[in-house]
Amino acid sequence: MSTILYLSRADVEALLDVDALLDGLARAFVAFSSGTTSVPPRVAATVPHAGLLGAMVGFVPGAGLAAKLVSVFPGNAEAGIPSHQALIALVDDRDGTPLAVMDGTYVTAIRTAGAAAVAARALAREDAKVLAILGAGVQGGTHLETFTRVRDFAEIRVASRDGAKAAALAARHPRARVAASFEAAVRGADVVACCTDARTPVLRRSWLKAGAHVSSVGGTFGPELDPDTLAAGRIFVEWRGAATHPPPAGACELQGFSVDLLTEVGAVLSGAQPGRRSADDLTVYKSTGHAMEDVAAARLVYARARATGAGIELPR
Repeated sequence: MSTILYLSRADVEALLDVDALLDGLARAFVAFSSGTTSVPPRVAATVPHAGLLGAMVGFVPGAGLAAKLVSVFPGNAEAGIPSHQALIALVDDRDGTPLAVMDGTYVTAIRTAGAAAVAARALAREDAKVLAILGAGVQGGTHLETFTRVRDFAEIRVASRDGAKAAALAARHPRARVAASFEAAVRGADVVACCTDARTPVLRRSWLKAGAHVSSVGGTFGPELDPDTLAAGRIFVEWRGAATHPPPAGACELQGFSVDLLTEVGAVLSGAQPGRRSADDLTVYKSTGHAMEDVAAARLVYARARATGAGIELPR
């Protein structure tokens, strides 16, 4: 091929079907835990007191070969710029030919929440009716989009340190309302989705009801979950390397944890490992973000682009 396909953020958002993404992520989880993928740990260059640029590459059979560059600059919010920005390159896994370059900012946002939703679909109680979303930024929005696809929540509570953002997010769903505090949102909730940029824990074990499912996708620069919740819960992860690799590849909260205490979501989905064992289990999903998720999403976008003629062909 003498050209490469360029896909803008608007293209990616229009092309990526969220329900198809959830199924694609589930397949990627299973492939990873079965040992058929090639996904090295994320590496990053750090800009002191500002942020980082991470590189994530991966091969997932049936999805393809891709690389993502993602910048994480928390201070961007003050300037109205996304804290996470990314580009993804998709490569033909048969001969290494570059196929497409696409915006990865939306992919990063929706696949993170999508992976958490896949975990919640597998681990939350079937009768879960109350969802608490902690954080009303980009991830709060994508969690509202994905989690409501895996359970029929009768009540959705949104809590944020920014009341205006919480109100704006709650207005996007007829069953959502603003909670007065993180604690008020969590108490009595069946599913708790933590998606903040906190450097210290945003919930306490004592707030959680028996049988709750806790999801955490924040914590890039510090722990989002408290130690008591982790000690009391059964912990599920994208990859067990989240405990053996330091951030930004691993999770702040899981440093020092034995991998024997961690279960990969893919192993649950394949039936190789048990998920929820009882109605009173406290299940905890701790995300780090993983390149297999980017590969799965990028392949779906590219396939749909080719089918519809979307994007711009650029010379290589």
